[in-house]
Amino acid sequence: MLDFNHTVTPAERLGALVDQSLQATEAKATRRSYLGASRLGVACERALQYEYAQAPVDPGQGFSGQLLRIFRRGHVIEDCMVEWLRLAGFDLRTRDRHGEPFGFSMLDGQLQGHVDGVLVGGPEGFAYPCLWENKCLNAKSWRELQKHGLAVAKPVYAAQVAVYQAYLQLHEHPALFTAVNADTLALYTELVPFDGALAQRMSDRAVKVITATAVGELLPRSFTDRTHLTCRQCAWQDRCWRHT
Repeated sequence: MLDFNHTVTPAERLGALVDQSLQATEAKATRRSYLGASRLGVACERALQYEYAQAPVDPGQGFSGQLLRIFRRGHVIEDCMVEWLRLAGFDLRTRDRHGEPFGFSMLDGQLQGHVDGVLVGGPEGFAYPCLWENKCLNAKSWRELQKHGLAVAKPVYAAQVAVYQAYLQLHEHPALFTAVNADTLALYTELVPFDGALAQRMSDRAVKVITATAVGELLPRSFTDRTHLTCRQCAWQDRCWRHT
């Protein structure tokens, strides 16, 4: 039933203004022209190809203001973790000697990755140098990570860690993966040994996606039913299922 007497509250007005400003800023942001290494582990290669090719998302599937706020929260929590690790005695480097984030560029710049940091020294019980990656997760995702570990609970992040270890030559020592519970600020820590086979599969996938896109070949989707959860959550679902 329509409520013709509804009055917009200050909270609704403020929320709308914040969301609109964030979405406007996002719309003006420069789109990356490369395949992000952090995304190589996603479930569907066709979705990854759409992302790499910057295919327009389905109507109504752009980032909401709330999701953009969640992204910003992740950056803030990462800054907090940097401070906390340094206070705990870790020699954490987040920038190279030129002041740029640590990262790599391969395949003529078509594959790139930027890491959260590198630990070059610190307390006993850790081997240095090692990759450091951090995530801020909602309580449900954080508990799944705590219960099952990175490889099972968050395979996309596991692939990200393996690729970064490989291309930054940080594979000799386990990576330090941390996750912050966004609700409680509880910390999850896992030492992640290098998975060379996973890194190779992801590297091969990158070549496959970049090569297919260059010649106009649409990769097969990973699921046969558009009602699959991954398909339902995909920003290109309608576009994808219009093709065979």
